[in-house]
Order: sequence, then structure tokens, then C-alpha cells
Amino acid sequence: MIKKLKCPGSATIINAIATGFGSAFGIGLNIECEAKSIDAGIKCYNDVGASTDLMDLCVRKVFKKYDIDETDFGLEIKTRSTLPMASGLSSSSASSNAIVAISSSIISEEFNLTPLTDLEIINLAIDASIEAGVTITGSFDDATASYFGGVVVTDNKNREFIIKEKMEDYKILVYMPNFCAKSGDSDVNRMKVLAPLVETAFDFAKNKDYLKALNLNGLIYASTLGFDSAIAIDAIQSGALASGLSGTGSSFVAICEDNSIDDIKDVWSSLEGRVIETHVDNDGCVFL
Repeated sequence: MIKKLKCPGSATIINAIATGFGSAFGIGLNIECEAKSIDAGIKCYNDVGASTDLMDLCVRKVFKKYDIDETDFGLEIKTRSTLPMASGLSSSSASSNAIVAISSSIISEEFNLTPLTDLEIINLAIDASIEAGVTITGSFDDATASYFGGVVVTDNKNREFIIKEKMEDYKILVYMPNFCAKSGDSDVNRMKVLAPLVETAFDFAKNKDYLKALNLNGLIYASTLGFDSAIAIDAIQSGALASGLSGTGSSFVAICEDNSIDDIKDVWSSLEGRVIETHVDNDGCVFL
């Protein structure tokens, strides 16, 4: 049996590290995953040359959930990505969501078992990401924005939704510098110092004023983590509806309308790195 699916990344509205409450939205950059059943074992491959430890762990957690012995049944998993790795765009969440979802789908069909629910898939994927050390908070906001698409506002500590809805179909620009920043390596204590300011940004998100929330959160975390907040301010000055650091970096995102795309690209073109044009993703994880 062979199956394929794609799962989008997400961009940050509120980074949950400081307070445990977060917000994110799906973007049109994806992890594409193909899986096929094999006689035995777990074989994982990706096209970016990254470690397959998280991929392996995700499959093993699904095997354990279904009480499958890998000496009797196996899966071969391959992923391709249009989503920059270690950039604050939820590549780990998208990858783990995709692998758990596709593994569950194949196993449930092969053995005539009940498929995992959406939240069971998400929680297994989060558990794998925490165990692999690629997330600090568990990233329930990133994981659910990736899996369901649209925009979410979440209580990450309790893995609960505050808001889950479709987002307006904005154009998105991503500035991707020539370096990466892994979430698991970030200074948590430094970020928590600014929790009262992040709470103010989160109030905007709870009231569905996502643009103001993204602007304020992006400025707070950029200054805390040593990124140049002028990158976001230049984008706003050039017509972006909102702009800020995504996750713990290194990427910046700008939410914009068609008439401002070229101006924002122009102002970011002087920076070292690249600019990616994409859009809001309201579809989430879908089989192909």
C-alpha cells in the first residue's frame, strides 16, 4: 500500500514560550510525505539531508499505539519539503504531523483497525517532537495550525483551543536569512522575562486582532532574541498589514495585499538571504 499527503508549515502570531499561550496560522509551504508498507522495519528518508531521528520516532509511536511489531510489518517513509528547516515556520510540526497521520492511515487499513482521531495524531506528533528535543512548549499552536490550516489561538500547556477558524486569504512573504535558528536551542529564561508584554500581544489575538498581535509579538521576540526588528518595520513601512519574527527565528513573515508585494520585496532585497512568496493555508494536512 502506498499513500501520499502534504502538511503545511505555519507562521507565528504569538510565540507561546513566554506565557504558554500561543497563536499561529497555516502557510502554503509544505512537507510532502509518501509512505508504503514493507515486510518489516522502519526506513525514513528526507530530501534536505536532516537527521531522520524525529521521523523514526513518529513512526515508532504509531506502531506502539497500535501494538504493531516491526519485525512483522514495516513502513518506508519519504518526505520532500518546500518549507525551510529550522526557520521558525513549524517544519518539525509539519513533518511529525504528516508522518503520524500517514502511518496511522496505512496501519489502520492494513490491519482493519480504527484510525487515530485528528487530536490523537496531533498529540502523538507533539509527544515525538518533545522527546526529540525540537520544541520547547510542545508547540500545540504550531502543530494545530499546520494540521488544520487557518488560524488558531491556543493554551499550549493544556493543549486546548481558544480559537480555531479560517483566516482571510492574505498573501504572505517570508524573509529567510542565510542562517537557521533551532527552537530547542533558544534561551527560555530570557524570553520569559518579557511575559507581561507578550500577554498584551496575546490579548489582541484573543480578540481576533491578529495583525496587531503579530506586529507586537514579532517586535518583542526579535529584540529579545537579538534579531533586527528593522526588518519587520521596513516591511510595515512598505505596506505590509503586519510583519514580525516567526517562532524563535530566523525567518520574518509579512502579511500583505497584492498591491504591496513588490514594495516589500524591494525593501527586503537588500538583505542577505531570500524572499519567498506564498499565501495563507486554510486546508491543513490533506491526502493527495
